[in-house]
Amino acid sequence: MNQATNAVRAEILTQAIPYIKEYAGKYVVAKYGGNAMTDPELKKSVMQDILLLRLVGVNVILVHGGGPDINHMLDALHIESHFVNGLRVTNEDTMEVVQMVLAGKINKGLVAELTALGGKAAGLCGIDGNLIHVHTKDPALGLVGEIDAVNKGIIDNLLAGGYIPVISSVGIDDKGQPHNINADTAATEIAAALNAECLVFMSNIDGVLKDKDNPCSLIKSLTVEEAEALKKDGTIAGGMIPKVDGCTDAIKGGVKKVFIINGEIPHALLIELLTDEGLGTMFSA
Repeated sequence: MNQATNAVRAEILTQAIPYIKEYAGKYVVAKYGGNAMTDPELKKSVMQDILLLRLVGVNVILVHGGGPDINHMLDALHIESHFVNGLRVTNEDTMEVVQMVLAGKINKGLVAELTALGGKAAGLCGIDGNLIHVHTKDPALGLVGEIDAVNKGIIDNLLAGGYIPVISSVGIDDKGQPHNINADTAATEIAAALNAECLVFMSNIDGVLKDKDNPCSLIKSLTVEEAEALKKDGTIAGGMIPKVDGCTDAIKGGVKKVFIINGEIPHALLIELLTDEGLGTMFSA
């Protein structure tokens, strides 16, 4: 039994070799959020995946959101939340909470998790080193930022020092005013600025389905053109549209491959990137 188990382990490790060679020295951006962030065991598996990728030479960058934690804190402080087209209307009181939760509690918590596993991680938000420069997207939304530029130099400096950059989605404008940024958009813009080898969205869905009611109808790969066709014929609809648009925007921005994977599956990141099977939908040019 042990021999069989060891043989399987050896097969898994050797299967990973070509993928490790493909990604070693390349930028990989992972966007992390949802239930995988709130479940302690899932969080540990994601952090283990991130650390392993770094240890085999991948320049991995972790970008995170934290909507549920922000909602919880706003409720505790009796501050009402409103959303327009999926974006949180952000007044000054709300922005203080967003910054406190994202750049403080969540960001430093993830750095602590990676450190506890023996990794080197550095937590920062878009304010640090003018990492994510923004302007106000729409005055009606308040302090919601549209990204103008990403300072990749600070990311490169951290990676050169052996650190895993852990980035929260808060940006800064010309006047030094912090802004709330959609975390998917932040991950897309960071990956594009780096010309990343790949961007991985860890979501609560398996990927793009031919039939939304049939989980076995997963589409393994899509080009930008194919994705646009599926939007036109209604296969990609509703809440999937902004997710898919984020993927195709990243490809158009210079990212080589983009994945949507189910982050609620333990070690989903390693399975997608370092095995033959994969488990989500891959987008390419």
